[in-house]
Amino acid sequence: MTQKIDLVFRTIGERTSAIALELAIQNIQPHQVHIIENIKPFSAAVNHMLTINYDCDFVVFMDADCLILEDMAHFLQNNQYPYVDCYVLDKFRGHIHQGVHITRIDLVQHMKQVKVPEYDLKYVLRPESRVRAIALAELKLSKQFKPFRIFHDFFQSYTDIFAKMALRELRSRTHHTKIQLTAAQRYWQERADDLDFVVAHHAVKYTHAAIAPDAAPEEIAAFIAELPNIAAIEVPKLNLPAQPALTMVEIEAKARSQWNWQLSRTSQTSPSEVNVRRDRKVFGIGLSRTGTKSLTAALYTLGLRTIHYPDDETTLRELSEGNCNFSVLQHYDGITDITTIPYYMQLDKLFPGSQFILTVRDKQAWLDSMERHWSGRPAFGDEDENQLNIDKEVHLKIRRFLRAAVYGCYEFNADRLSYVYDLHHKLVLDYFRDRPESLLVLNICGGQGWEDLCQFLGTPVIDQPFPYTKKQSALMALMS
Repeated sequence: MTQKIDLVFRTIGERTSAIALELAIQNIQPHQVHIIENIKPFSAAVNHMLTINYDCDFVVFMDADCLILEDMAHFLQNNQYPYVDCYVLDKFRGHIHQGVHITRIDLVQHMKQVKVPEYDLKYVLRPESRVRAIALAELKLSKQFKPFRIFHDFFQSYTDIFAKMALRELRSRTHHTKIQLTAAQRYWQERADDLDFVVAHHAVKYTHAAIAPDAAPEEIAAFIAELPNIAAIEVPKLNLPAQPALTMVEIEAKARSQWNWQLSRTSQTSPSEVNVRRDRKVFGIGLSRTGTKSLTAALYTLGLRTIHYPDDETTLRELSEGNCNFSVLQHYDGITDITTIPYYMQLDKLFPGSQFILTVRDKQAWLDSMERHWSGRPAFGDEDENQLNIDKEVHLKIRRFLRAAVYGCYEFNADRLSYVYDLHHKLVLDYFRDRPESLLVLNICGGQGWEDLCQFLGTPVIDQPFPYTKKQSALMALMS
């Protein structure tokens, strides 16, 4: 039966608005389109989208700063997940999940019932995300991720870039997010010939000075509401040239340049019609806390759809059976994190010609990270609020299985984990000793990134920030 897909398209007059809507209709094929136009601030637009009477199975919420360059219709017709956050390519942050949100109608209806305090800081900074997160938790539903070829925040007007990056500064005031933003600014400065990055840097600097770190949520909300006016005053001070009208020719050229590796592997030329390659696999075989999430995001960026630590019921059953021909590999180009570690030798035989990436880091830093990581994730319970939305029973069974299989313990033990770290490294190097083309040892936390990864995979080195996802040590290394 055909599923009804509604599209909610939010625009505040972005430079990409007209083309973004055209691409969205082409690649989503919605049953109905709802346009939310020039409603500010964003919290007001979120409130408006929750007043719509939807008659559909799923709603795709998206902003006009997203350019969808891949056919999503097939996935949407077969999707059953309650919520899918789409990975996009963001000009200022690399590969992130933001901007296009596939939401099942029962979750949308529950979001309408969520009551958030007016000056809840998480709501002030991310209203849509906050409301959806509360609804997911209350319904005990999980979030899924799906990569698509989508440009986010490319080709935007300078005033919109200023407002967006000012907001990003406000969202980057924890220790971890501040490190990420500082590393991103270094990337911008290295490419100062791109005026978008000049505007972004000015916006961050302005906001840092304008709003104190201890500002109240009410003050932050007022500043966000005033951002369009502030941008209209600040951007002209930079004396930038006028931006010409955006054309599809320019977008297509950027898409071919950005996804050249994927496009060159097929006889097709349109970036909206290319299918990701399925005839080889890439496996991340690094231990937990060695940059496995960063590796996953990087592989996504290169067009390899990998899944990080699958924790579904089918994978649990296959782990219990000792069946390493994982069903998820019918839909993904690889798996990262410790799911692969007990089986990498068998995976090598099951999928000849596959490539393996051993992520490593300084062992003492790794032990410290593991101790922090495990302290909030007990084997027989879960106190981590980030796991509230996941099927706890399945997740915990997989956690116990893999901790026993990989580490030989349920709780942190420095001596035991130190032994496992050394042994795993030795065994992997010994196994691939005569096949260096099949193994890459990658120290993401030490600053290695695109150059080593792209050379190993045989792809051009891409010009964007490497996704150092939640890796403070890696970002510190880059900034030192």
